[in-house]
This record gives sequence, C-alpha cells and structure tokens, in this order.
Amino acid sequence: MNRIIIILFVLITCNSSFGQKEDSQDYVQFDDRKNVVHGVYLGFNVHYAQLDTRGERETALANLKLAYVANQKMEVGFGVTAFFNERPNDRPDLYNGDKIALIGAYAGLHLEPILFGKRFISVSFPVLVGGGAVGYFGNSFTDEYEDIKDEDLDKFFIVEPGLNILYNFSRFTQLETGIRYRFTSDYNIQSYDSGNLNGFSVGIGLKLGIFNMGRKKKVKDNF
Repeated sequence: MNRIIIILFVLITCNSSFGQKEDSQDYVQFDDRKNVVHGVYLGFNVHYAQLDTRGERETALANLKLAYVANQKMEVGFGVTAFFNERPNDRPDLYNGDKIALIGAYAGLHLEPILFGKRFISVSFPVLVGGGAVGYFGNSFTDEYEDIKDEDLDKFFIVEPGLNILYNFSRFTQLETGIRYRFTSDYNIQSYDSGNLNGFSVGIGLKLGIFNMGRKKKVKDNF
C-alpha cells in the first residue's frame, strides 16, 4: 500500500513539473510589480466661477489640457484656460455701450495626483501653476481693437489647486467633475481697473485618450 502511494506521488509530481515546463514554453511571463502603465489624453472642461472684480460676477471658463498619465496615479501636462466676464461700463469715455467685457487667459504646468485610479470612481487633486494676461474691452462686435496698447492689458501669476471626482468609463474615456480655487497676483489696468482673479469655480469635463496603453499580459511565444 505504501509503495502504491509513493508511486502515485511520484507520478503526480512529474506530471505537474512537466505541465509547468510546457506552460513556460508557451507563454512569456511579465512581472506585474514592475509594470508601469502609461497613458496620454486630451481633456476639455467648462467651469462656472465668480471673479473678484469690484464685487463677484458670474464668469464662464473653458479649459483645454494635454497630459501624460503614469501608472494611473499621476498626471503631468500642460493646461490653458480662457475666461469672459461682463459688467456695467463705468467709463463710457473709453468704451462704447453700457457693458464692458473682462477677457483673459492663463496657462501653465498641470499636475494631478490620483487616488484609486484603477477603480470606476477615483479621486484626484489637480493643480495648475502658471501665468496669464487680462484686459478690458468694449462689449460690442462693432468695436475695433487694432489700437490695443500694452496699458490695456496686464499680466498675472496664478496657482489653481482643486479636487476632482473621476469616472473611468473605459480605457479611452473619463468624465471629471470638480471644484477649484484660483490664487492670483493683482493686475492693474491703469486706464480702467485693478484687482485680482481669486475665487472658486465648479465644473465638468471630458478626457479622451488611452489611460493604460502600457498594460501588459501574457504573450504566447511562437518560437
């Protein structure tokens, strides 16, 4: 009886070793612990905000960004935002009409750490560091802007951190909703106004790209 048990044990062990050897010949194994998942996307979002320009006023911001995604944990890229804000015209001697438009844009380095990036819902902490320019213009399509001068515009520095909720619909599509706060240096348009662009914004956006193009799996060896 003991001999039979020993013989069966030897046969099972040999068969298992042969199967493992055969599998190793058919497949190439990757070490998942060293697997870095790469991604890249183009994103667009719109935000509703209040600009601190002589009292809070409703403002629309549109953002475009291009970013690289490392291991679904960190984004590094470039972002640009444009905004438009309308207010009463206090200087009819400078601009025609009863309305004036504050128009500007800013751009800079986009960084976004991500938590739970491989789940359907994840959380991220975006921040943009950069600079931009802002100016006042007559809010009329008949106005002519060929004579815009340097004093009609002013530059500013901006740091914009935020909090996003990300919805990972597929490898190629991601929806984001979030809130941000702008910290800006003061601008000074000598002929009209001065102030800053500090304030909260809430928005929604869409990212299109490939978020895990570097995903590895077993590959059959044909040799």
